[in-house]
Amino acid sequence: MNDDTINREQSINFAKRYLEDLLSFFGLNTAVTVHCEEDVIELAVPSTHLNGFLIGQRGDTLRSLQFLLSMALKNKNAELTRVNIDVANYKHHRAERLADQVKEWCETVAQTGEPMELRPMNAADRRVAHRVVGDFGQLESHSEGEGRDRHLIITVKSGII
Repeated sequence: MNDDTINREQSINFAKRYLEDLLSFFGLNTAVTVHCEEDVIELAVPSTHLNGFLIGQRGDTLRSLQFLLSMALKNKNAELTRVNIDVANYKHHRAERLADQVKEWCETVAQTGEPMELRPMNAADRRVAHRVVGDFGQLESHSEGEGRDRHLIITVKSGII
């Protein structure tokens, strides 16, 4: 690490302060909670009257905020540059709904033995789906496709049936 690099703790503090400052430009003065899981800075914005605005359509604004913060950390030469921002537990609830849906798909694959190709998903959603499929001992999943077309395929493990 060179002298211009900000360490792990400084990266976390910078991310929290940066997001709080950014939110204040929208007239939202709120405390952001932050913790670090593996090498990802997890930031949580509490529920406010600006939830819909901050999340945006299908989470677009949220992803943009994450991108801005990640780029700011990279420009600071931070040790940690991956961030995950959640507003009013939007991502958490969305992941729970997705996990429930993937469980249903897994049960179908387990019953029929037929592979199932899921709709294209972003990386975070694919991680949730892979984790759920992993809970079904007789099933496995893999990703196929590129970019926005990247999707999961759930299959019965070879040798089982």
